[in-house]
Amino acid sequence: MNCILHAAAMGLLSSATAAVQAAAEPLTVVEDRGGVSALPYYQALNPQDLDRTTPPVPTPAPRMDSAADAEAAMLPVRSARLSPGNEPRRVIRAPGLTPLFLVGDDDRSRAWLRQRRSALQELQAVGLVVNVASPEALAALRRLAPGLTLAPVSADDLAQRLGIHHYPVLVTATGIEP
Repeated sequence: MNCILHAAAMGLLSSATAAVQAAAEPLTVVEDRGGVSALPYYQALNPQDLDRTTPPVPTPAPRMDSAADAEAAMLPVRSARLSPGNEPRRVIRAPGLTPLFLVGDDDRSRAWLRQRRSALQELQAVGLVVNVASPEALAALRRLAPGLTLAPVSADDLAQRLGIHHYPVLVTATGIEP
């Protein structure tokens, strides 16, 4: 697996190096048949090349007065690879993995949180809320699970890597269980 990842990384590195070298070389026009310049379209895509004599105008970052504002800016969260349902129990080998659980803003997840809250607290499991629309919905889930960390996160990559299709689910270093 590491060899595959290393080969993919080397391929990306060589592609990026070729792109940088190509960008550094001057453009050679092979044929000009006239017509209308496409420059306005490219300027919108690459504004730093407009005028090298004037400094770029900084784009102000959205103001986040609190962590709640920053979190609200991340919503809604949607995980296209996951839906509420029964995920089969299975054994995995992931030594050192911190226990985590996946829930959404749905009736099944709310019932699962109520039922498993104390066990999740004992495990010190971290909750990933994989489908939630609003700060209010996230706050309602947190009220159901005081003492647990619940973070809004799209979990499509995690779902793909672990072969998970449904939530709610608990993932530990040794297994996946509904």
